[in-house]
Amino acid sequence: MMKKALEHFPEIEGDELHYISNSIDGLTDEELELFKSIYKARRKDPVLFMIMILLGLVGIAGVHRFFVGQIGIGILYFLTGGLCLIGTIVDLINYKSISFEYNRKIAMDALNQIK
Repeated sequence: MMKKALEHFPEIEGDELHYISNSIDGLTDEELELFKSIYKARRKDPVLFMIMILLGLVGIAGVHRFFVGQIGIGILYFLTGGLCLIGTIVDLINYKSISFEYNRKIAMDALNQIK
């Protein structure tokens, strides 16, 4: 099961890989290819997300929240300087979980589109 996920998604690791592995279990080859194309096109890389957070520390606060579709929080961070940098630092610590949450929503949407 995990081998199939690693074959199709070599760039994914950890909890995300486990989640995707469970999600694609039972998909036909055609459904898997469709899921793969949708998910890879919309997935956000955690490292790129971390770079966006670092950009917020030195420049435009909240840009990382816009990146994952959280417009309201992005505007709040922009107007408050990342909640006086505290929110941005907390996001820097939790960057993997925030990106995983976004990617999990993308995987659910992709599965719903397939079925």
